[in-house]
Amino acid sequence: MMWLRVLCWRVLAIIALLLGLLGIPLPGLPTVPFVLLSAWAAGKGWPALELWLLQHPRYGPPIIAWRQHGAVSRRAKWLASVMMTGSVVLMWYSAAPALLKVILPLFLAGVASWLWLRPEPVPVMIEDKAND
Repeated sequence: MMWLRVLCWRVLAIIALLLGLLGIPLPGLPTVPFVLLSAWAAGKGWPALELWLLQHPRYGPPIIAWRQHGAVSRRAKWLASVMMTGSVVLMWYSAAPALLKVILPLFLAGVASWLWLRPEPVPVMIEDKAND
């Protein structure tokens, strides 16, 4: 039964990672939350994938910042806010039900508020040992 649990964590890690990668070219599909989910699931059942994600030059720093401090970069906050605003504007001009046109903006406003209240990663200063 342990193999089934590991398999489920691995499947979740791969699906989340693929969705995150699809979010790179597709507007409206977030990348970072799916990569965070993938790293979390990989930590439960695929340590090698988790390590690869943590050491990745692009995705590693946001994952580590999130795990250590719950931090989100200002760039990610702006990008998410612009995407949420765009989604609301597009929905207003669509044939979506009126109830959805009221509930979704309220929900996304809550998400944006929560997001902007998250701390931002602190830049790491690297000491220059060559001048010592």
